[in-house]
Amino acid sequence: MNELQKDADWWRGAVIYQIYPRSFQDSNGDGVGDLPGITRRLDHVAGLGADAIWISPFFTSPMKDFGYDVADYCDVDALFGTLADFDALVARAHGLGLKVMIDLVLSHTSDAHPWFAQSRAAREGARANWYVWADPKPDGTPPNNWLSIFGGSAWAWDARRCQYYLHNFLTSQPDLNFHEPAVQAALLDVARFWLMRGVDGFRLDTINFYVHDKHLRDNPPLPVEERNDLTAPKVNPYNHQRHIYDKNQPENLDFLCKLRAVMEPFKAAAVGEVGDSQRGLEIAGDYTRGDDRMQMCYAFEFLSGNSLQASRIADVFGQVDRLAAEGWLCWAFSNHDVQRHISRWSLSDAAAKVYTTLLMCIRGSVCIYQGEELGLPEAEIAFEDLQDPYGREFWPEFKGRDGCRTPMVWQSDNRNGGFSEAKPWLPVPSSHLPLAAGSAEANPAALLHHYRRAIALRAAHPALRIGAQGAMQAAGDVLSFVRSDGDARLFLAFNLGDSPASIAAPAGRWKALARDLGCAERSAGQVSLGPWQAVILENIG
Repeated sequence: MNELQKDADWWRGAVIYQIYPRSFQDSNGDGVGDLPGITRRLDHVAGLGADAIWISPFFTSPMKDFGYDVADYCDVDALFGTLADFDALVARAHGLGLKVMIDLVLSHTSDAHPWFAQSRAAREGARANWYVWADPKPDGTPPNNWLSIFGGSAWAWDARRCQYYLHNFLTSQPDLNFHEPAVQAALLDVARFWLMRGVDGFRLDTINFYVHDKHLRDNPPLPVEERNDLTAPKVNPYNHQRHIYDKNQPENLDFLCKLRAVMEPFKAAAVGEVGDSQRGLEIAGDYTRGDDRMQMCYAFEFLSGNSLQASRIADVFGQVDRLAAEGWLCWAFSNHDVQRHISRWSLSDAAAKVYTTLLMCIRGSVCIYQGEELGLPEAEIAFEDLQDPYGREFWPEFKGRDGCRTPMVWQSDNRNGGFSEAKPWLPVPSSHLPLAAGSAEANPAALLHHYRRAIALRAAHPALRIGAQGAMQAAGDVLSFVRSDGDARLFLAFNLGDSPASIAAPAGRWKALARDLGCAERSAGQVSLGPWQAVILENIG
């Protein structure tokens, strides 16, 4: 697409389809998805009505964390293809009207990255300060109490330098030192490299982890009553600390402004992943406020195990109004790191459909994760088939992330779901096969068609895509609110329960929308909602 023709605000209210490349489509018969496979299946994404794709990492990597451990930021791992394959993917996506966002992992690299090899070689040298190194305490223990999300201390001993290095994740994922100007310059060059290849934006992994406290102060303990599992499973002692020094540093904003300046000439956009269990929405609002920071961020409020009741949704958006009113949030129910929401919230078909409608009607942008449009449940993975190091560390209380990463199912009559002719890297559950895309296409009642209609509704009404949102009201199981854009006003109510409910109809003249989504009609003075039913009314004067 000609950059002059690209709307700089294309991201606002966009529907972004996340692709986990290992599991989308295998094109060469090795059991692992790849870039040509993605290109082959882009018609499916465009057919949903999505605005953009987000591709999880495909860079050169030893794959200890499946691409989130980068060994070369500017090349494609041979497992996924070549740079030419990526260029072909971008061209096809743009031809279908899809923007392309890629997952940049800037907080850390793989220990196989040449930068780290050079940094650990000696305490003096051009890249000696590119990672976070620290001397031990006098008794030989780590320099402070910081913990890794993947378990244990966030510090690993390196015998070459006789120092500890920081790793917020695996020991093979050393953290870059953002207090070093050369590190920031190198990472901005990485962004330029991909922008020059035609990408339209970035998903920024662990955006609030970039900068650490240069004084390496201990994190204070977190009271038991404030602990939750938004960013780490309950069995992980990571939840026992208030993470005020190992991440969330004010200097982070300086780097984000530099990154935004690099993106601006390309009219590119970024969505940042904010991993913080106590201040996620506040940080997301801070990182997206104004026009010189990131365009979008998401926190974990709707990705947690907490049931999504009307009162909880209203509470979350009340927090957004207080903490992030000047920012822009991106919402998702599922992704590659959490249990699929169909299983997480034990949703019936009717519940899955009304939550889909709701997702497309709330203020912000939206991410949907491959397979959720098919209603895929979480897969049960035997320990011997487990690939995720996170799951192997905390099994069986936490089974890791492989259950949401199993291959996409395209055909019901193929034991591997049409994903690959070879044994897939993760098994395809037999329970997923009847839900394959091909079968869904032939079933008018399938969730897939509901997603298409809900996305089309969002696209047809600027009030839903970019409009203002009034305060949410929760009355029992019914959530209601108003969206508006200029003179256009929509009243929306969602019954998120198993019993019928009725609410007072708004005053004035309204017409009912979205009957094809199963939405209710308005009768004199009230709206009657069946279990798991919505109503969407448009003001007509």
